[in-house]
Amino acid sequence: MAETVSVSVTGTPPPSTRRERTGWYFYDWAMSAFSTTVITVFLGPFLTTVTELAAGCELGADTCSGYVYPLGIKVAAGSYFPYLVSLSVFLTVFVLPVTGAIADRSAHKKRLLAGAAFVGAAATIAMFFVTGDRYLLGGVLFLIANIAFGASVVVYNSFLPQLGGPDDRDGISSRGWALGYLGGGLLLAVNLVVVTMFSVEGDPQRTLDLARWSIVSAGVWWAAFTLVPLRWLRERPAAEASVGGNLLTDGFRQLGRTVRGLKAYPLTLFFLLAFLVFNDGIQTVIALASQYGTEELRLEQTTLIVTILLVQFLAFGGALLLGALAKRIGAWKTVLLSLVLWTVVILAAFRLPAEAPVPFMILGAGIGLVLGGSQALSRSLFSQLIPAGKEGEYYGFYEISDKGTSWLGPLAFGLVFQLTNSYRVGLVSLLIFFVVGFVLLLAVPIRRAIVAAGNTPPRVL
Repeated sequence: MAETVSVSVTGTPPPSTRRERTGWYFYDWAMSAFSTTVITVFLGPFLTTVTELAAGCELGADTCSGYVYPLGIKVAAGSYFPYLVSLSVFLTVFVLPVTGAIADRSAHKKRLLAGAAFVGAAATIAMFFVTGDRYLLGGVLFLIANIAFGASVVVYNSFLPQLGGPDDRDGISSRGWALGYLGGGLLLAVNLVVVTMFSVEGDPQRTLDLARWSIVSAGVWWAAFTLVPLRWLRERPAAEASVGGNLLTDGFRQLGRTVRGLKAYPLTLFFLLAFLVFNDGIQTVIALASQYGTEELRLEQTTLIVTILLVQFLAFGGALLLGALAKRIGAWKTVLLSLVLWTVVILAAFRLPAEAPVPFMILGAGIGLVLGGSQALSRSLFSQLIPAGKEGEYYGFYEISDKGTSWLGPLAFGLVFQLTNSYRVGLVSLLIFFVVGFVLLLAVPIRRAIVAAGNTPPRVL
């Protein structure tokens, strides 16, 4: 058996160029089509409808109390998609940190990014074959796409510390998120036009087909625009290179060492715990907003798309706005403020009247203003807490609860719905994630945590 030898790669890496940073931004543009068109808007209602058909419910029925039995397990049709989201996170617990460990030890990050992105895009495009009552096929393709999506984001995020210093990362991260929301919003706008033009009143099958084609379009967009970062990003030497060993098995070994070494950075771990809690709530709202609007508020698909489109374009401005605010008061305080606003959003959503599109759109505008900034600044803030050379591994843990792969939130939502048959009660259960996340984040001595990780704090926190 070949012996694995770790070789430290020394030397100052070359500074990033504007072209390289722009290439990095464009992966957010590419992948946000999956976040927006697939996760946020179409897949929840689409897969729920397919599951209801498999449960024996009539297409277009207002309510469905049927059940499906994947692997012999009794599941309410309305809970199938939230359970899938939770299952995908359970699987990513094993996949994403290992992906990060491999990325840190590889001099070919762009190849890893390409592999994960194209696998995820292919699974998304394959949703074309989810017709009739093929809810199991849809579930498997979603798991593949969502896990591959998360793996690609781990590699993508690990480039961030290489692109700017401590005082620059909030701005870089915010611009990436902003461009991502703009790209996701643009494709969603195209899908809105298509759905509006080709929908036929009283023909739910046509609506279902249009949703499927919209999901497929996101896979094509994701694959096509991934070519830009693959062209413009530069490969950089790995912090530790593997010599004479297998990169995959060595990645598992390094991950084990990192897990054991986490106790050396308790404040970083505490921040990560806070992020996992409050971001679980954020991602659950994103993933299940369309299902809530469709099933509980009985809103039309076009209303949901217009609202999410509004969220996307306002999130573009919101990410830049909160990024500018972070320059004045610091990223830590700005994220805390955003969690207060998220609590207000949940309380307002609980009181929304059914079949009333205007209040739903107003709430969507509020979400848009706070959404992009809270996510962008959390990402850049975490980059300050990572020991040098371990960016991929730490972002692997971070990504477990990012980009729509939350776990406890969808699980709580699904369980509460199955027990109460009320989406409103399920929504209220999410308040705990924002309240507890705020308290945990407030307890992190952020400047001391950055210094403890061996990094230089930014001037304003």
